[in-house]
Amino acid sequence: MKRLGPILLAEDNLNDVELTLAALKQNHIANEVVVARDGQEALDYLYRRGNFQKREAGHPVVVFLDLKMPKVDGLEVLRQMKSDATIKMIPVVMLTSSREENDLVRSYSLGANAYVVKPVGFEQFLDAVRQLGIFWAVLNEPPPVTNND
Repeated sequence: MKRLGPILLAEDNLNDVELTLAALKQNHIANEVVVARDGQEALDYLYRRGNFQKREAGHPVVVFLDLKMPKVDGLEVLRQMKSDATIKMIPVVMLTSSREENDLVRSYSLGANAYVVKPVGFEQFLDAVRQLGIFWAVLNEPPPVTNND
């Protein structure tokens, strides 16, 4: 049986973290969810540095990445991911409050796989996360594991 890869949630807003975790759990998404509170922590997870240096090898099945985060913003995390051959194939979903066209264009030009604006309403937010979780963690076929993991 295939091991479920983790989901990396890079999000600094505690309310959005709690809502996302609740929505995934409520919809029986069994993947472990690793929360990074800023962009630097997300990169540390991906590169197995700092607090994550002893984590099990392998990549997340998807990264849900907020744009506006402290230390390193989401666009820089995305830029670093997509310019590194060892992690560039990890799917990245920009999960953000920004409706700015410039953010949308930059995200896609840097290699984002999807751009989702966080709904304001509670039920709409839960539904959006449910759909994302089901698609990216269950339905989507992740890229093959390479020897660089």
